[in-house]
Amino acid sequence: MDPQDLKTKTIGVLMGGLSGEREVSLRSGRNCLRALRARGYRVVEVDALRDVGARLQEAGVEVAFLALHGRYGEDGTIQGLLEVMGIPYTGSGVLASALGMNKVAAKKVVSGSGLPTPDYCEVGADESAADAAARIETALGLPVMLKPVQEGSSLGVSKCKTTGELQSCLEAGIAEYGKMFAEAFILGTEITVGVIERDGRLEALPILQLVPKNEFYDYEAKYTEGMTEFILPARLDPAVYEEAQRAAIAVFTAIGCRGYSRVDMMVDDKGVPWFVEVNTLPGMTELSDLPAQALAAGISYEELVETILLTASV
Repeated sequence: MDPQDLKTKTIGVLMGGLSGEREVSLRSGRNCLRALRARGYRVVEVDALRDVGARLQEAGVEVAFLALHGRYGEDGTIQGLLEVMGIPYTGSGVLASALGMNKVAAKKVVSGSGLPTPDYCEVGADESAADAAARIETALGLPVMLKPVQEGSSLGVSKCKTTGELQSCLEAGIAEYGKMFAEAFILGTEITVGVIERDGRLEALPILQLVPKNEFYDYEAKYTEGMTEFILPARLDPAVYEEAQRAAIAVFTAIGCRGYSRVDMMVDDKGVPWFVEVNTLPGMTELSDLPAQALAAGISYEELVETILLTASV
């Protein structure tokens, strides 16, 4: 969209919402709101709780900037509402958002596109934890990463090293999140790669290497200052670095993302990047990965936010 045309419209920054990532979303949204105001846009804050359609109409929103994370914001539901209302919005469309939020569906699509992703076992919401633990251990061995099928920000994720640990985490996970899945543990370097659309082309940002103080890059490590060492650019062999950026763009394309995304991967000791998940509305807080990667590419926070806004579509 044309920036001058956008400056005549009311931009609604949608934040907060109903997911477990509400507080992070509020931080992302308020940062984005300040950046857009600084760039001269007419911006209003919209907390995406119930009756979102009515809130959008009351505020006179003509373009939606999505700073939502997790369910009801990153899973295609709000995107569908905005399409029905004819309001252009930032980020991926309905299908890509739904795929990105469903980690198992995303793995299937990415794997079908020829990119490596760790083996996994799905666990139904009504399956016994003991049966599921036995099946997972037989198929994948231990340790495994246990995850909810549809959550973000590493909510509900556990690294399980023993049968007892796996069974107890399954019991807790099924009770709180329903469907779960176990993923084979890849020992190696944890990286994340931002991808943005700029000037009509896809651009992989400098790769960020994550060295958390916790067992893995969990919710606490993501959002608590000092809990993770960030290495930017990542310490990877140049050929591996290039392959990881290529893979991130391939994931973006396979899922059908739009505007921007962040692709999380593990690089094993042979230099192979393994796809873990894609974030179709990555965090935009002061500690978030994507803004740090953009800055390393010479893109300021305000410029990044405006770049995302210019990709708004319906």
